[in-house]
Amino acid sequence: MADEPLVLGIETSCDETGVGIVRGHTLLADAVASSVDEHARFGGVVPEVASRAHLEAMVPTIQRALKEAGVAPSDLDGIAVTAGPGLAGALLVGVSAAKAYAYALGKPLYGVNHLASHICVDQLEHGPLPEPTMALLVSGGHSSLLLAPDITSDVRPLGSTIDDAAGEAFDKIARVLNLGFPGGPVIDRIAREGDPDAIAFPRGLTGPRDAAYDFSFSGLKTAVARWIEAKRAAGEDVPVADVSASFQEAVVDVLTRKAVRACRDEGVDHLMIGGGVAANSRLRAMAERRCEDAGITLRVPRPKLCTDNGAMVAALGAEMVARGRAASSWGLSADSSLPVTDPHVPAPAGHDHDHEHVHDHDHVHELSRKNLYA
Repeated sequence: MADEPLVLGIETSCDETGVGIVRGHTLLADAVASSVDEHARFGGVVPEVASRAHLEAMVPTIQRALKEAGVAPSDLDGIAVTAGPGLAGALLVGVSAAKAYAYALGKPLYGVNHLASHICVDQLEHGPLPEPTMALLVSGGHSSLLLAPDITSDVRPLGSTIDDAAGEAFDKIARVLNLGFPGGPVIDRIAREGDPDAIAFPRGLTGPRDAAYDFSFSGLKTAVARWIEAKRAAGEDVPVADVSASFQEAVVDVLTRKAVRACRDEGVDHLMIGGGVAANSRLRAMAERRCEDAGITLRVPRPKLCTDNGAMVAALGAEMVARGRAASSWGLSADSSLPVTDPHVPAPAGHDHDHEHVHDHDHVHELSRKNLYA
């Protein structure tokens, strides 16, 4: 175990400051500082508020993770950070912090992809990923079907969100129902008391001529909102539990149906589900049933590892180190639209040896290295 790479990962793509420490496929620490309560009164994430919260939480969260893992910064084999996609300002806080720590400690830096990290985190729960892996990622900003022959270098998008992602739809319907923010957990809870067959809401992009693996939840969102408005206009009570259950059923029906179809079409016998919406109990139950019927092995991390966290970034960083992937350069920057086809951001050609000279700095830098976690 001591020979496995020890990596610290930093995640700041949205409203949670996540710092994880991983040794190989073993999770040692997963510290999270969430700013969700600061956004709740706005009904959604405010980028500037998120960025400022990351600034305040970064150093304490890193210190908490190191203490939890029982390791010293000098023990680390690398620093990994989400370089994109995500909110530009929030990403910049994480990237800047990772560069500062890596530079001061003399450790290689790995800028990694947020979506690929959501796939790789499953290694901390169920061991090495099968190759290829079929992944269904469902979160506030993304609904994607991805085929990953190699999580460190080869991730292929099969389908993605055309308009509203699943998580966005949950938040918007929760807002219409006056259930607060975020919408996913509260709808999941209330839906357990409702009838999923009470209302026949539409299933987007499931017709014979529609894109087989793409997702669209805008039409569903509009249909649910109009149904609620019609009830209120008629002076009738809105059956919140039934609406929640029927809406949720429409979402998870489409997600699982398309994911199982992709596995069959591509000849893949494993399905991994990740992202914040993967914590949804109905999604897990339906995916388990449909995968069992199709002879597909389902892999879903525990709920805490599905939401944004530093552990997933550290997991992908550790895999980069283990497979000898090139580190990023000190010129690494945030890319809010980093494509999933780029699992990480290596140094440009001709700059592969930036880290060999990390100790060759001026007197000020030497002092900073001695003072940082002396």
